[in-house]
Amino acid sequence: MGQYTQALNELGRVAEAIDPRAVDRSLGLIAGAGRILAYGCGREGLQLRGLAMRLHHLGLSVAMQGDMAAPPLGPGDLFLCSAGPGDLSTVTALMRVAHDAGAQVLLLTAEPDKAPGRWATQILTIPAQTMARDVGGASMLPMGSLYEGALFLLFEIMVLELRDRLGETMETMRARHTNME
Repeated sequence: MGQYTQALNELGRVAEAIDPRAVDRSLGLIAGAGRILAYGCGREGLQLRGLAMRLHHLGLSVAMQGDMAAPPLGPGDLFLCSAGPGDLSTVTALMRVAHDAGAQVLLLTAEPDKAPGRWATQILTIPAQTMARDVGGASMLPMGSLYEGALFLLFEIMVLELRDRLGETMETMRARHTNME
């Protein structure tokens, strides 16, 4: 088996193990949010930036935490964050701020037992290797790459589901794409 095939098989096993009911509840939080603020550290943050772009294409009000135009959060809003290894100090602190402001909190993680669940409205578990357990891990991919790749795949499927749920089309999404390229 070639390396591409092995990596795709690993991603497929992770995708099949994600709880579809948890995905559906997560989609409900996203679709029902007034404003969405996304955050993730490192490469997880890059995946969330890609999702934020697609949520914008769907017509949702979305920004990345730390950007100059990031809005304040409050009741009716959603803080969407990822902490693959479970408890990352920055993510945990921001979850608490969002929770205390009255926003809903959607946490994506591979380690729900290590996650700061008391601040989360919903935890969506992506059962993939992260840096928390990459030594002697099951994945051929380095460090947290399997988790990060699974985020990309999950987000693209979630966008398709949200597109249908929100009554959007490829044409309405494309109309919101920047023309400044």
